[in-house]
Order: sequence, then C-alpha cells, then structure tokens
Amino acid sequence: MSTPDDASFLAHVTARLAALPRVEAVALGGSRALGTHRDDSDWDFAVYYRGAFDVGSVRGLGWAGEVSEVGAWGGGVFNGGAWLDVGGRRVDVHYRDLDDVEFHLAEAREGRFRVEKLLFHLAGIPTYLVVAELAVNRVLHGELPRPAYPEALRRHAPPRWSDDARHTLAYARAAHAGRGHLADCAGAIATAACQAAHAVLAARGQWVTNEKTLLDQAGLRSVDSVLGGLTPQPEVLTAAIDEAAALLEEAVKAARA
Repeated sequence: MSTPDDASFLAHVTARLAALPRVEAVALGGSRALGTHRDDSDWDFAVYYRGAFDVGSVRGLGWAGEVSEVGAWGGGVFNGGAWLDVGGRRVDVHYRDLDDVEFHLAEAREGRFRVEKLLFHLAGIPTYLVVAELAVNRVLHGELPRPAYPEALRRHAPPRWSDDARHTLAYARAAHAGRGHLADCAGAIATAACQAAHAVLAARGQWVTNEKTLLDQAGLRSVDSVLGGLTPQPEVLTAAIDEAAALLEEAVKAARA
C-alpha cells in the first residue's frame, strides 16, 4: 500500500531523474505501477531519452549502487540501467532510447518483432517488451505513447512463439531424452513452457514485461507437475516431453480459438 512517504519519495526520485540531460520522460514500472507491490518491493523507473545518454549523469546523482554503461545489459532493447540504493530503498533505473522505442512500436503495429537473449528470461524477450512498458507503466514526467495491443501482433506473435516451443521440445526429445539427459530435458520443458505462455498472452492481446508471473498468467503453472516427476530414464523423459507438448499445444489452441 502506498503511503504519503512513498509519494514524497516518488516525487524526489522523479525530479532528479527528469533533470538528467536528454531525458524527456520518466515512468514507473513493475509491481508499483500495477499496484501489486509489497512493502519491500523495488522501485522500477525508466528514463526515456533522445540522443547520446551520459551514464555519468546517473553516477552524478550520488546514489550508492551499480551503474551500467548503455548497452551493457545485452545491447538490445534492454540496453542498460542502474541498481541503486536511495535512502535505504532499492531503486532500479532502466535506460530507454526513445528513437529505439518508437521504432519497435512501429514494428509491433505491423506484427514484427525479434526475440533477444536477456539474463533471467528463459525464453528471451520480445522486442515489443519496450512497447508493453509504454502501455502499462505509469508516466511520471513528460509524455509517452500509450499503445493498445496491435491486432497485427495478435495474429503474428502466437504462431512464432508456439513454433519455438514445439521445436524446443522436439529437439530435446530427439537429442536428449534417449540419452537420459534429465537436466537438458527439464530445461527444454521449462523454456518451451515460457515460449508457449508468450503465445497464449499474445493471442489474448495481453502485454508481457517480464517472466515473473508469465506461466501463471497463461494458465500453464501445471507444467510444474510434469517436471516434478522427472527421472533420468529415457522412457520417463520422452513421456514427459510428450505430455508437456500436448499441454502447451492445447493451451495455445484454446487462446487462439
């Protein structure tokens, strides 16, 4: 629950970030933007800038923590940020290049996207993640587009994600199950479940900004029971992959119906 002290903290951090050179907008993301936060939840801010962003200006704020260079978080749409301590509160700052964000907004409206590798995300992230942030985050300073879910994306994203899930499981079945490779098969099932979850949510026109509750939102938490019974026998692993494939295929089919 928000408190007057939270409001003061929010205003203070927003004012400092908004004053950074080239920053045109600041937004609050994560659970605090959605109102689902706990008292100990991080504060997630995105700074939207144009042109060359000087990360030295973030260090110059004088807040303790780690400040990355632009591009240090993979070099894709998730292009860097900072983990900071501000008055005893955990603050994450994400860098968002407005030119890049607007390009991916235009691409999403045409149903086009890429999937990029990002630490902590099993399935990777779609480049329309930065578009999802525009839709769900709370704008604190400046103006940002507030896009609806593009119909073209609802058509094109589900088959891409569901094909990824199908191929992930097919490869695990052919390359690992028969050899009793439990870890490889478990990883493939988990990855495919996240890929299928993206397909389900895209078919619903529901934005995704991370994987924390992805399986729950897609109604795929039951895949846990498939993983819970794994042992390194080829027949067990093959059966588990087939069970997962059927479960995921049915979920995607239902979402697209």
